[in-house]
Amino acid sequence: MISPDSVGQLALRLYRARKDRSQVPQLSRELAGLSIEDAYAIQREWVRLERSDGRVIRGYKVGLTSSTLQMALQATEPTCAPLMDDMFFESGADIPAAAFIAPRVEVELAFVLERSLQGPGVTVDDVLRATAYVAPALELIDARIEQLDRETRQPRKLVDVICDFGAAAGVVMGSTRVEPDALDLRWTGAILHKNDLIEETGLGAAVLGHPALSVAWLANTIGALERGLQAGDILLAGSFTKPVAAAHGDVLRADYGPLGCLSFKLA
Repeated sequence: MISPDSVGQLALRLYRARKDRSQVPQLSRELAGLSIEDAYAIQREWVRLERSDGRVIRGYKVGLTSSTLQMALQATEPTCAPLMDDMFFESGADIPAAAFIAPRVEVELAFVLERSLQGPGVTVDDVLRATAYVAPALELIDARIEQLDRETRQPRKLVDVICDFGAAAGVVMGSTRVEPDALDLRWTGAILHKNDLIEETGLGAAVLGHPALSVAWLANTIGALERGLQAGDILLAGSFTKPVAAAHGDVLRADYGPLGCLSFKLA
């Protein structure tokens, strides 16, 4: 475990990196013994700094919900991170490209709770009963920590991703709302276009076999890290496509079929 002073210094570095739109070197190379517990402590301290600016937590995201990503980062379970209120945008919006460093886009389902969820022991059925509605969403992910080390070109490690808010940077919510048991969420699909070209397609089953299972994992994990899941929280269950790089001028549009379409432009 690293010292509380080190936790504070590293969190402040990341807090400033988000504000300045600049990247910092991989923390895992600077501190070879950085643990997952340390990484979540840094993430929580960063949240405290954001909240001191008046920001509030609107929900959480789950990451690394596919076996491929877990193997790539040598992870044995997903990751989680908070979603702050200034990360949310409406569908159809022009989003400033300058707000990001290296933005990429993922296709997700968002669960909006009407009742709190507190682990341990939360099941898929518990998640479905506690959910007011499910909506389509696009997540913008970013890298305040270098994805490739500037000297060795080695990819960042799991602890870097956790420290870096799980790469959370933006959320575009769709307007369609469905009750959680109205559709088989495993078969909910989407087609992601960039500038009218299809970049990715996927199904909800890519998220741990069922997106609600991802939320159950979150509920059973988050109590030990944060305040638990509360009514009104927006929960991103995890991407069911590969991330698609985006740059200034790009228009991203996701077609969810019966759940409608949502889009934004990096302006």
